[in-house]
Amino acid sequence: MDRLHAMKTFVTVVESGGFTAAARKLDVSLSVVSRVITELEAHLGVRLLTRTTRVVRPTETGAAYLENCKRILGDIEDAELAAAGTHAAPRGSLAVTAPVLFGARHVTPIVVEYLQRYPEVDVNCLLLDRNVSFIDEGVDVGVRIGELPSSSLQAIPVGRVRRVVCAAPSYLAQHGVPRSPDDLLAHTLIQTTGVSALAEWRFMVQGEQKPLRFTPRLATTTNDSAIAAAVAGFGMARVLSYQVAGELWDGRLRVVLVDYEPPAMPIHVIHREGRHAMQKVRAFLDLAIDRLRADKSLN
Repeated sequence: MDRLHAMKTFVTVVESGGFTAAARKLDVSLSVVSRVITELEAHLGVRLLTRTTRVVRPTETGAAYLENCKRILGDIEDAELAAAGTHAAPRGSLAVTAPVLFGARHVTPIVVEYLQRYPEVDVNCLLLDRNVSFIDEGVDVGVRIGELPSSSLQAIPVGRVRRVVCAAPSYLAQHGVPRSPDDLLAHTLIQTTGVSALAEWRFMVQGEQKPLRFTPRLATTTNDSAIAAAVAGFGMARVLSYQVAGELWDGRLRVVLVDYEPPAMPIHVIHREGRHAMQKVRAFLDLAIDRLRADKSLN
């Protein structure tokens, strides 16, 4: 059994989400992929994959083996690139994930700069307002806002953002500036929400976070539309500070209740490669960390 070939096949199966997709990507038959994985599991004496009719995913042992395979294959790729004298030129495909609005405003410009620097790399952006599974969805690098749960992912802090309540100067001139969270109940409130009609904002009151529950006049599923309504002078919206950085700088919105804001939330660039990250991942990390840390709206 060719161990390196088996490792590459295993990694491709996991990142592709199944045997058929892996066979297509590797340009071999389905039976070849199945045979290689069977031989690999027999050689190691462990089950690496859990197979169902809908999905193929690594076992706990398989997930650990996956990371080692990626490290080994990455080291080999780096060695080959160095021998060829092209170590400074990443190549291959890279998958990046981030929240929708953050991705559009902050990650996409970094991706474009990265692609312009490295013409031998292709990037797939998954801009989604949910936590993407790095293993199940084949993601290399992500940006997450908020405290991170314990995991095997590597996390690099790049900034912090606040939860801010804001309104247009015209609205505040007409309706007054709230002095405490309870004052908001007398105002027109805009909520970015899912399906619940009852909204809740949390504020720091005497050192403790306390909820303010209300029924919004306007409930919308996107931050962009909530911000647009606030800019139009309809009412007050609560969003993350980076989402309204431009509107605050040019005076279209003003922040209220600053003294009652909860603690700022961290922003991390996360990846799963460890210190042995492949060249394409390292190059993206270096660029993203530099650009995000230099962004005044995130720090």
